[in-house]
Amino acid sequence: MLLTITARFRPATDLGYLLHKHPDRVQEFAQTHGTAHVFYPEAGPDACTAALLLDVDPDRLRRARTHAASASFALASYVNDRPYAASSLMSVAIGDVFRTALRGRCAARPDLAATALPLTLSLPAVPCRGGPDEARALFEPLGWEVRADPVPLDPGLPGWGDSRYVSLTLTGERRLSDALSHLYVLLPVMDGAKHYWVADDEVDKLVRNAGGWLAGHPARPRITSRYLARRRRLYRQASARLDALGALEDLPEEPQNERPPEEEAREREPTLAERRAGAVLSALKAEGARTVLDLGCGAGQLVRRLLGDADVTRVTGADPSADAIAAAHRRLRTARMSERESARLDLFCGSAVYRDPRFRGHDAAVLMEVVEHLDPWRLPALEHVVFGDAAPRTVVVTTPNAEYNANYPGLGDGRMRHPDHRFEWTRAEFAAWAERVAAAHGYRARLLPVGPEDAATGSPTQMGVFTR
Repeated sequence: MLLTITARFRPATDLGYLLHKHPDRVQEFAQTHGTAHVFYPEAGPDACTAALLLDVDPDRLRRARTHAASASFALASYVNDRPYAASSLMSVAIGDVFRTALRGRCAARPDLAATALPLTLSLPAVPCRGGPDEARALFEPLGWEVRADPVPLDPGLPGWGDSRYVSLTLTGERRLSDALSHLYVLLPVMDGAKHYWVADDEVDKLVRNAGGWLAGHPARPRITSRYLARRRRLYRQASARLDALGALEDLPEEPQNERPPEEEAREREPTLAERRAGAVLSALKAEGARTVLDLGCGAGQLVRRLLGDADVTRVTGADPSADAIAAAHRRLRTARMSERESARLDLFCGSAVYRDPRFRGHDAAVLMEVVEHLDPWRLPALEHVVFGDAAPRTVVVTTPNAEYNANYPGLGDGRMRHPDHRFEWTRAEFAAWAERVAAAHGYRARLLPVGPEDAATGSPTQMGVFTR
């Protein structure tokens, strides 16, 4: 899939400063599903074009898929449009490769980053529910001149009609950061689907990247709903925050720094993911853990927070996915770490169901949202590896509370929160498991709620703190 950005001002090659990508170089950036390439097919004083080519690896895409939508799932894993059509995969690549430009920062040319520039954005194939009319409804209110040509199913057979894809070209004078934010948010909206699980932090991403223009967009309800995968709870959160932004636009400007930063931080309610990580960190601190093993560390979200705690002297992250470990290295920027920082961190591929000598010797081990991804028959292996062989002084386990699912729209019929979950425990089931494991391996278990508690169904996440 391809995105080109053409700038027409003098000198046009200053586009390279804004994108932080030199026009004379071809660069590659590893992505979860393939490789992103940035190059400049045109770089002159009057016109400069930057191209973002996302080369999706179908096999890596298949391995990353976490749900089966139908009986034809096995075939759909190999036959799909993701390598060719600009969807949420392209949105993620924009956020990763052009992160600094998306945020509107340019140390070399700050004046240019704040200036509306004559730009043309082109994507040859974009899945668009609603066709060209929908593309115009999304982009024209943002000041773009929109050309959306339907892509025929087969140019040689005009009788077959048009496909659900459009060739999209946007022309206008916009700040580059605004242009990128429009694509970042609206590409998955046009497609109507995302390739990854939509969690609470998606609300933060939406407000951060679109708060400046989405609050007053005429299609705001549709954009918000589709971006958040039609999850009503997230939609309500985002709507409230966007309403607040819209109201602030009508207020007179207040002196800057009038309110303490900590007071402003309290206004945003923490997401469940933030609450969960905070609860884990609090439990580790209460137990005096200085060396911590994060099993199933994923892309390193918790590892990053552990490294930010000066009391933690060593952090080990293990995950069975090599792609996840690579993503953790990128997230943590390990290549730029000082020797002292690197000495505190160890990342490697490893599974919580196989004994590994590298798991031993830690004060604490964390299994944050991990156990529910295992088949139940594999739990005894995990118990033996973590509690029996590694045997840290403290083990912290978090997992969803199945009873709380009744509070989520669409999950009241026994469905689970994530397509890859093999099970989800009720509070009684988690308590029984924790009591049995603790007794078998010489631990004491404390069960704690995480997140807002409902009188009938409890909290969304349940946490067990095991101490030996």
